[in-house]
Amino acid sequence: MLATRIRQKEGTFYFVAYKAVALLERIRFTSRYYFEGEEIPAAAVSEHDEVAKFIAGIERSEKGFQRVLNRQKIKQIVNFFETVVSQPMVPGTILLFTDETLRFQKLGDSESLGHLSEPKGTYLIIDGQHRLAGLHFFRDQHPDQIDQVEVPCLLFDGRSADFATEMFVIINSTHTRINRSHLVDLYEKVSWESPEKKFTAKVVNLLYAEADSPLQYKINRLGGRSKQEKWILQSEIFNELLKVVTAHKRWMESHLGMKADRCYALVRDYLKGVKDVMGDVWGNNERYMFTRDVTLKALMRVLDDLIVDRKLMGDWEALRSPKPFADLLKPWAALGKEFRAEGFYERFPAKGQLERVRRVQQRLLDAVTG
Repeated sequence: MLATRIRQKEGTFYFVAYKAVALLERIRFTSRYYFEGEEIPAAAVSEHDEVAKFIAGIERSEKGFQRVLNRQKIKQIVNFFETVVSQPMVPGTILLFTDETLRFQKLGDSESLGHLSEPKGTYLIIDGQHRLAGLHFFRDQHPDQIDQVEVPCLLFDGRSADFATEMFVIINSTHTRINRSHLVDLYEKVSWESPEKKFTAKVVNLLYAEADSPLQYKINRLGGRSKQEKWILQSEIFNELLKVVTAHKRWMESHLGMKADRCYALVRDYLKGVKDVMGDVWGNNERYMFTRDVTLKALMRVLDDLIVDRKLMGDWEALRSPKPFADLLKPWAALGKEFRAEGFYERFPAKGQLERVRRVQQRLLDAVTG
């Protein structure tokens, strides 16, 4: 299918005008929709599909998606589709997600236009389920008109479940009945999420709010204290800490009692130790990249590696202070020039942020392990 490739910083996605009939065959609904005696059943959600489980859980738990209101909303949409003539039926884009990596073949010399392959499976709808449900019923009511309808879509492919889930929350937090403003708060509140996610969400909230946190108010929570400089998205620090919690759950249970405040103390003292070693480099984001998202994520991965060092953890448990970390990380003080903003991307070359995070992580580890 013909597509426009769109690049924004390190992200790539596609714009496609999908024939409505073809699109309706390639999507799955995570909620049940009703219209004048007809219904669209909710697709079965695999236990391994975290994005679909999350979206389905949100929609089925919110009053705005109950049967009566659902029918009213769909009826209004179908009525609009039936009465509109010169105005666009679907003026806004539908956002679709597939974890498959789609193949893009450039058209001639153009870097943006080309042919895009379609996924073997179905798309998950990040935004636009009600409009597509309306199109489903419109097709049933007016099969002679549906062939005239094309739907503008943005396709996101080959991304992680965290990416799709976060996008769903950001988009829907402003105009639907999902009244939480960000992903991590939702993880902490909703009943169906795992204990590890709820635990990690509490730790992230402490990192944001506590006065002794090196990251106080520097985590972007999509709202609060927005006038202050932000260093990293809440979802990004959450994702990295969740990996640490999951990998070392047994150690945290036996040594920290799986208490969020104790885990927070560990992360806080580690970051304080890093801050003490790095001096003026820490927080100086005009000149250095050390407290930018790419390095902060690498720092969390280094913490993951350091927890394996039982002697280091024993020293920290005995002192409960940043000192054991600062002593171990002293060699980092000599790396300040490598994290200057000017030339940073040349010094840590990579095809994308994931690879760059790994490069930064390895550089930091090499400095302390020789």
